Amino acid sequence: MRARRANPNRVKSHFSYTASELAACLDVHKNTVRNWQRKGLEPIDGQRPVLFQGATVRAFLKSQRTSRKRSCAPGTMYCLSCRASRRPALGMVDFQPMRPDSGNLRAICEVCETVMHRRIRFADLERKMPGCEVQITQGPSSLNGQASPSLNCDSEKED
Repeated sequence: MRARRANPNRVKSHFSYTASELAACLDVHKNTVRNWQRKGLEPIDGQRPVLFQGATVRAFLKSQRTSRKRSCAPGTMYCLSCRASRRPALGMVDFQPMRPDSGNLRAICEVCETVMHRRIRFADLERKMPGCEVQITQGPSSLNGQASPSLNCDSEKED
């Protein structure tokens, strides 16, 4: 099985599913569906086979997803190693533009010194990262505008 989260959009709202049908629909094990039932997923009734209404399943999965989300306070970024919102080390952040109106922030975690990343709009930069020194770096280079050809070219072979 895969390690991704179950996609609630794969469940039809007006259908009813057994545990095994729901597991096949969401590409999870049927024991996962039983765990969801223990965590609060309500079946249609208490009879066997246990049936789940699609709309109830979708609402349950969406509520599970929103309960896991963590928003970052202004001036912080989410560190994947610490699993918490942390301030950048020394208040220094690099902004690399990817599009004309948005780009990526990159900073070092002040606690574990891991590189943190965050996608942000340029207009929100001052509001989201107050008190931080933001250095705007050059965007990614494209292959279309290269002045010199590749050195691995076979077109000019010496005999």
